[in-house]
Amino acid sequence: MASNWTERISAFCCSPSGFLSGTNPDAFLAELLRELRDDRASYGVKVLLLSPLCEYPTLLCSSECVGEETALDLMSVFTHCPPRSSQFRCHLLVALTSVLVCSSCVSNRSPASLDFIDLLLQICQDTSDLDGDGTQRCPRATACDCLREIEASCPGLLSQRLELLAGLRQQETSWLHQAYAGLQILVLRNAVYQLTKQTGAGAAHLKALLDGNTSVAWETDQDAFHMVTKDSAIQSSLILGPMGRVPTLHTGPDCKELRSVLSSLLEESYLLTPLCQAALFRRLTEVVAMVPGIPPTIFRAQLLRLLGTNEVCLLHVTLLMKCAFTDSLFSAEDEAFLLKRLVVLSQHPLLSTPEKLFYMDCILHFPENRPINCGDEALPVLLTPQLASALLPTVFNDSATLLARLHLQALVFLEEGEEEGRGLAYIYDHLTALLHIVDRGGSRDIVVTFFRAAFLFLFYFQHVEGYSARLSEQLCQLYLQHTQLAPHILNLVDKTLERLPECNWALGLLQGLQRVISTAPLGQLTLRDLSCHLKVLARVAEEGKISQCSTLGFLSAVITQSSSLLCTSGDWRLGNGVLGVCRRVLLHPSLDSLLIPLADILQHLTCYYGDTDIQDHARLYYTLLTTLSREKLSVVLAQSAAEGGGQVKKRTLSCVMAESEGLTNILTVHQTEQPVFQLTEALSGLQQEMENLQLSQDEGDKVLESYRAQFSESGFASQIKLKYHLTHTEPHDPRFEQIFSICLHFSLTDDHYEQLQDISVPCLFRQRPPPVVQLTLKPRRPYPTTIHVSAIFTSKDGLTWHTTMPDVHVEFQQAFLPLPVPLSWSRASRQDVFEGLWDEFCSEMGDCIISLFCCQLREAALKALVEKHFLPFLVSDLSQEDELRVLLFLPPRSHVLLKISSEEDATQFNMATDTRQLLPHMNSYLLTVTSSQDESVR
Repeated sequence: MASNWTERISAFCCSPSGFLSGTNPDAFLAELLRELRDDRASYGVKVLLLSPLCEYPTLLCSSECVGEETALDLMSVFTHCPPRSSQFRCHLLVALTSVLVCSSCVSNRSPASLDFIDLLLQICQDTSDLDGDGTQRCPRATACDCLREIEASCPGLLSQRLELLAGLRQQETSWLHQAYAGLQILVLRNAVYQLTKQTGAGAAHLKALLDGNTSVAWETDQDAFHMVTKDSAIQSSLILGPMGRVPTLHTGPDCKELRSVLSSLLEESYLLTPLCQAALFRRLTEVVAMVPGIPPTIFRAQLLRLLGTNEVCLLHVTLLMKCAFTDSLFSAEDEAFLLKRLVVLSQHPLLSTPEKLFYMDCILHFPENRPINCGDEALPVLLTPQLASALLPTVFNDSATLLARLHLQALVFLEEGEEEGRGLAYIYDHLTALLHIVDRGGSRDIVVTFFRAAFLFLFYFQHVEGYSARLSEQLCQLYLQHTQLAPHILNLVDKTLERLPECNWALGLLQGLQRVISTAPLGQLTLRDLSCHLKVLARVAEEGKISQCSTLGFLSAVITQSSSLLCTSGDWRLGNGVLGVCRRVLLHPSLDSLLIPLADILQHLTCYYGDTDIQDHARLYYTLLTTLSREKLSVVLAQSAAEGGGQVKKRTLSCVMAESEGLTNILTVHQTEQPVFQLTEALSGLQQEMENLQLSQDEGDKVLESYRAQFSESGFASQIKLKYHLTHTEPHDPRFEQIFSICLHFSLTDDHYEQLQDISVPCLFRQRPPPVVQLTLKPRRPYPTTIHVSAIFTSKDGLTWHTTMPDVHVEFQQAFLPLPVPLSWSRASRQDVFEGLWDEFCSEMGDCIISLFCCQLREAALKALVEKHFLPFLVSDLSQEDELRVLLFLPPRSHVLLKISSEEDATQFNMATDTRQLLPHMNSYLLTVTSSQDESVR
């Protein structure tokens, strides 16, 4: 029965709505409650049964009536539960709270919710275990947490219990004191806030609440506390203070009861954990802000401790108090000390990077006693360049710290008016240093950091023409040396135009890029550089203020020169890039002056480009250019660019002139929203191709020397071949039932393997068996890797699509190959190689290393493991009982040797390898296979 409930609860938690769609929610709830009342069920099962009520109460208790009945049943279970079952009682309290809060029973003050609150208060007051083992403290702590949750969901509900809560806090000497303090301050804050909404409320009402004399406070109108009308909200007193418009309670100077409660909480605050102290101070700050009769100086005794704290949460709440009370609590000396401390903490070597970034952000948003600026990021007046110099960025900072410091220094020098001084020169020199690191092959993180830093510099100092012009020139030269940075440079252009629309710097950079591209020697141009150039020129062509004459001159030279490989190679991606530039030129305002050179380019592509699809598109563009006026051409292309999605229609070239609204379906490559197909592994195991292997068996004792000699002379040209099925994904799209001309493109995520060539698949039909795709991997290092896969294909309606596919994961064990020797070699010869290699590896020379892996495996499980995972690589007899020997070859030049033996207390895998970097992967693999094998045998 218990296992049945385990399965049902697991199914419910995996998909609550799906589970309830197959059963009646009321019937399922009734079964849960019936099982909870059954004394034969264990408490472990009962705790499991409570999880749906704790996590999904709204699904099972959809109305207040159902919630009320469920709560009564649970309270009955709690009443009959023995006190020794404290853990189950705690779960019951949590479930009751969830049900009553989420079914609106608490907000509507239902009888069950009020009875439950009384029960929680009784549990909190139960101090019968003070001299015992403390087993009842857990239910008391849970009851306190439940009360806090109820008060948070329905503010003011416990306001009439303030005196009781204060007594519980003062009497408690265990760790529960902290929970009671948090509950009391929350109830106090909510009670004061509700009083501020009450017309005519004052010191007498506050005193009555604190003294527990609720008859005085509420006897005139029982519902006044809970119902705040619109008129009373308008009549409530509001003052404009540092915290914004804060409702206030006019008590006059006579509020000594509240002062006494606050002082008591403050005096005991040091006993709490830092997080609880921060929550306490925040609530106290809100109370003091709402009661003008309590001066902020009540916090003065705690201020010295808070100013010297090294806890992030306490320093944060200190800044909140400063924002609320300014010079009413913080003197000018306190303000200067706090700012200097933030500067020190922002560079403290023992603090983590997130903490230091937080302190720098606090400096940017520092609440001043007498603020001058009102911006979102206005530096405090006391932060002078001399003080801020401690936070100057360096190239040794991590990315986030460097950018945060650069931002801070930019604001400092901008406010000081030092655009032409040493401050700005230092910032630009630092930016130049980053540029040099990028130029010398910096990592991707450095590249991203540099461009973000460049954007920050432009955002604040784009008006300084000397530096901005120099930066533009350096970026152009950087691009020529590293064309792969094109996406970063274009992103910088776009973000600059977006945030600084009046700035002409971005257009100047685009013109500079166009100039360096068009004037670069064509003899040194590679196809990779050309691909990047086309992306940049396509972006340049989008700007109507930039002339496109040099762009077309560059394209003409590239496709017509005799040494060009572009047209003869027939590369579809490059051809599409050229067409992308031409398409944007078709929309350029100065198209009339570009007509002849653009037509020549399109005609040349139509006649000589080595890809039929590119020829067809070029012919189409040529037809549009020579038959439509510029106005009609702009309308046609603009409409096609704006069109997206919708029902796909069949189009032919003969209907282009008549139906221009669907032109984009023919001209562009569409992007699928979800992967259309995937590669699923078809065959397990690996194949190998070995070249230049001329070993013979008649060499006797010199077999290892012969093997080693051949290995050192030429190595083994080994390949790993993985076979996959190309299948449709689910759910399927009816538009892609039949797919043609599939081109699979593979991108490596590391340099462990050689780059893979694209693979073409003629077609893929859902109704037919899936085609087999073979990946041929050439390892550089036999490590696990992930391969990104994308594809371009044609759908049955003639449209061209691009889709991303699920990644292909190459596991470590997929690189295992048998010993690369002829099949005619005997087992004895292979064992000779094993022995010779083992002796060499144990000599601890070079990268050779030995290791030991131990596990618990029965004899049957060990034999099954070897047969399943290591049989192709076994060089000893499987029937050999004392020791099994396995020799793994991992291309291109690595070996892993295993001696497997069963000892009295464990199974030992002695490992030796000539590549020590393989050991972590081998250890993980052995841990996986031995764990799974042992479980399967059991």
